[in-house]
Amino acid sequence: MWEKFQEITREKVGKTAFEVWFASIQPKSLEKGKVVLEVPDKFFKDWLETHHSEVLSSTLKELGLGDAFSLEVNPNLLGEKTKKVFRKIHAKFKEEPSDSLRLNPRFCFENFVVGASNRFAFAASQAVAEAPGKVYNPFFIYGKAGLGKTHLMQAIAQRVLKKNNLKVKYIPSERFTNELINSIQNRTTEKFREKYRDIDILLIDDIHFIGGKESTQEEFFHTFNVLYDNHKQIIMSSDRSPKEIPNLEERLVSRFCWGLVVDIQPPDLETRIAILKKKTEKEPIKIEEPVLRFIAENIATNIRELEGALIRIMAYSLIENKPINLELAKEVLKDVVKEKNKKIDVDFILDKVAEYFNISKVDLKSKKRTKNIVLPKQLAMYLLRELTDYSLPEIGGFLGAKHHTTILYAYKRIDEKLKKDEKLKNTLNILKQKIYN
Repeated sequence: MWEKFQEITREKVGKTAFEVWFASIQPKSLEKGKVVLEVPDKFFKDWLETHHSEVLSSTLKELGLGDAFSLEVNPNLLGEKTKKVFRKIHAKFKEEPSDSLRLNPRFCFENFVVGASNRFAFAASQAVAEAPGKVYNPFFIYGKAGLGKTHLMQAIAQRVLKKNNLKVKYIPSERFTNELINSIQNRTTEKFREKYRDIDILLIDDIHFIGGKESTQEEFFHTFNVLYDNHKQIIMSSDRSPKEIPNLEERLVSRFCWGLVVDIQPPDLETRIAILKKKTEKEPIKIEEPVLRFIAENIATNIRELEGALIRIMAYSLIENKPINLELAKEVLKDVVKEKNKKIDVDFILDKVAEYFNISKVDLKSKKRTKNIVLPKQLAMYLLRELTDYSLPEIGGFLGAKHHTTILYAYKRIDEKLKKDEKLKNTLNILKQKIYN
């Protein structure tokens, strides 16, 4: 059965793409409707889910196993030779903590590539680092994953530590929540409060995760007040603006907006090329600009994915002992890159959603609320917000919704479901692939 799966997949994606992305996949369970596949690392998992869900789903369906599947990480899948190559490459890109603050030494201002999409956030971050607690307090950075929020936060922390004798605490919000829970269980809440209130700078990454967590919000509210009243610097990052964080108390929303709120947008082409050049300037492997430009033109989502594409090309070059040129880059990335300058319009997205769910585009635009229409309509709203620049009222107009709050509700509902529902996540990835391809 597995040999047949590999044979069909190789025919669909070609020999090179198969060797790069699929050869290392191993089956953990091939039970119909409960297929579990193992991949060697998280990057493989994320890349396959984003770019190859449709290939995996359709092949499993052809074999009578259904189209639902999940991916799990098993680092023991790669051969020793390949492991060595990947260790060598990943060592230059790793984000391991270097001290008790868990700061990555690579995340400094000097290594941050500035472009139109992040220039204001960069300048504001430098200003905060130069005068913590005096300008832009609190300082709130938001943007989608992989755009440099964590880099800027850690750059501020490292600049402050280098220049001042101040107490700095950097922590992801989930760890803040876990430490709070442990302190309640162990009756050490006073010690917990002292830890986070007797400091000069508090940096909380991914603050949106406290949405809906009442005890964490209550504790953070009082911590925020103590620090702010004592003119201590508070810095936060999120994947969305304060007003868009679901289930966040209004009193916190207003406080998060007291200082400066800045966003980071996906980098433009010139910035993406500059980022790739920065990543390769210390590499022993020479990579010509046409190759970097090809990667930058076709990987436009975020910096992590850009970096990931570069790593895979370098790895394939070393494993196969082939020089890195434009031909090799096109081979490695041919099944995942988006068509250059492809414009995604509203009707195209609606066509693909309607086609996938076997309904009509008229149904998507109607006011019907039957069971077979609700989910496709919510997914269409979610995709239009994710993949286009239209405003909420404009999206509502396309889909017959009178109020923009309908679109916002659908978006939040799908966003929440995606955190728990693997099948929905697979469906969304397949729809994105159909749209991009």
